Amino acid sequence: MDILFVSFGFSFMLLGLLGSFLPVIPGPSISWLGLALLYFTNAIPANYWILGSALVITIIISILDYIIPSKGTKKFGGSSYGIWGTNIGLVIGIIAPIPFGFLIGPFLGALIGELIYDNKDHKRALKAAAGSFAGFLASSFLKFIICIMYLGLFLWIVWEHKSQLF
Repeated sequence: MDILFVSFGFSFMLLGLLGSFLPVIPGPSISWLGLALLYFTNAIPANYWILGSALVITIIISILDYIIPSKGTKKFGGSSYGIWGTNIGLVIGIIAPIPFGFLIGPFLGALIGELIYDNKDHKRALKAAAGSFAGFLASSFLKFIICIMYLGLFLWIVWEHKSQLF
């Protein structure tokens, strides 16, 4: 049964890494679940400090994931129309059957939102859309780093207890 938990945990880690770039999959949350699965084994004693700290980090990153793209839009001169456009574009980009829709959607959504707000200032609208895209990339990079850290922690714990597991 221990091998099953470790296998599922590792699968969750890989899925979490993928989810750090795909907005449909909550990457850090799934990686945390993978880490938590380790402690369901008989071979690895529960470490609530690791789980608790990782959970707090996961919650903070999950909240920031919604804030960073909007702040990027606002920092580059975007209005609330651009912020709403970013969020709507992200959802449509995920659903749309086009390659890299999750990247194109927020950019186009912010651009369209800003053009609706002020259709005469194309330069500002483009700048706000670039801010939205930069915010999305920053958020994805942050999630990726956290998922890599969780994967490293997972592998370290498995390595430390490999004689009891295998």
